[in-house]
Amino acid sequence: MRTQRSDAPALDRAVRKATIRLLPFLALMLILAFLDRANIGFAKIAYQADTGISEAAYALGAGIFFIGYALFEVPSNLIMHRVGARMWLSRIMVSWGLVSASMLFAHTENTLYILRFLLGVCEAGFYPGVLLYLTYWFPSKNRARAIGLFYLGVPLSLVLGGPLSGFLLNFHEVFGLTNWQLMFAVEGLAATIVGVIAFFYLDNNPQDAKWLSKEEKAALAAVLEGEERKKLANGGHTAMGVLKDPRVLAFIGVYFCLQVGAAPLIFFLPSKLAASMGGHITFAVGLLIAIPWLCSAMTIYAVTAYADRHDNHRRVVMVMVAVGTLALASLLWISSPLLIVIAACIAIPGLTASQPVFWSLPTRYLGGTAAASGIAFIVSIGNVGSFLSPQIKVFADKFFASSNAGFMVLALICSISVLLLLWLRRSGSPGALVRAY
Repeated sequence: MRTQRSDAPALDRAVRKATIRLLPFLALMLILAFLDRANIGFAKIAYQADTGISEAAYALGAGIFFIGYALFEVPSNLIMHRVGARMWLSRIMVSWGLVSASMLFAHTENTLYILRFLLGVCEAGFYPGVLLYLTYWFPSKNRARAIGLFYLGVPLSLVLGGPLSGFLLNFHEVFGLTNWQLMFAVEGLAATIVGVIAFFYLDNNPQDAKWLSKEEKAALAAVLEGEERKKLANGGHTAMGVLKDPRVLAFIGVYFCLQVGAAPLIFFLPSKLAASMGGHITFAVGLLIAIPWLCSAMTIYAVTAYADRHDNHRRVVMVMVAVGTLALASLLWISSPLLIVIAACIAIPGLTASQPVFWSLPTRYLGGTAAASGIAFIVSIGNVGSFLSPQIKVFADKFFASSNAGFMVLALICSISVLLLLWLRRSGSPGALVRAY
């Protein structure tokens, strides 16, 4: 259904209000989610020195988060589809914040594994849940930019979280806690507090929003309902039936390979940079790590607007991933702090800023229950790549007797996503996807 010309101003107002009201808060939630997921990378050196955790145990602990995350993504998203985003997103945040703060008790390998697994279980459903939630509020022509503004939480979590984590790691014996214990406690409890606020701040859908007028609600509903009918007309999917669709499987493959490439930039780049600067993660290292993530934030804002304006989302993702993968591979040969930061300023935007543009593709294709399960399957199975990535890097480093060989292996796997995106164009995608290419 096309928006009537007389409804266009009301629709524009509704989208603008939803952007201002929802996206900054959702981005804040993502900042805390990603910070609590990735802060183990900043604690790595101090944590291993204090507990004696081995490199292999650290890699397993860092990655096992994604197993719990993957197992519960789909049921979590289906529950949110039924009970509403306000209650479910709040529950997710409160529980993951408490578990993240409990990392201060992770003195042994088994405790590390249990808490990281539980953190994944508690956080499961947040990211796909918000992606689904945004389809309730933003038409497809505005969605890449909306997802991009939400996804700004990822680079901002490292822009702000890097210096914050580095700052907290400077303090010892505060309330009887070591520096890494204090970091986990502060950053975990912050997520719990914001989760409580989310219950009172978010609305489940536009019809519940008291800050939209009747005209704005009607104009937004008309467009979104029309898009939903077109998605279903392309061929409906059951909750599990999405896994029989080759295009959904291709989306899963693309996201899987992207996570394989992006994970070392979170879990190993801080310690690699620190090693080139003397061996300890300090406030200065945190500031340097923030630079490429700031580049990613600026890139997200620019490329999502560009992709929406030119309707060439697939091509944008392909170019960004190809460039980012080459930069990731270059880390194999780099030992200079300056060159590491420069390479990261290319790799991180390429492999992270491409992701909100990518998400405009499956959200145009899937609707209804299929959207709830399909988005969750893409995230959950794709995030297995984040679990495998540290294990692959450790194995490759040992196999090739080089502490950097893993970056090349991970880059090769990441490059497969470009081939899958090429296949999606040649596969004859149905109407909901055609204009995305």
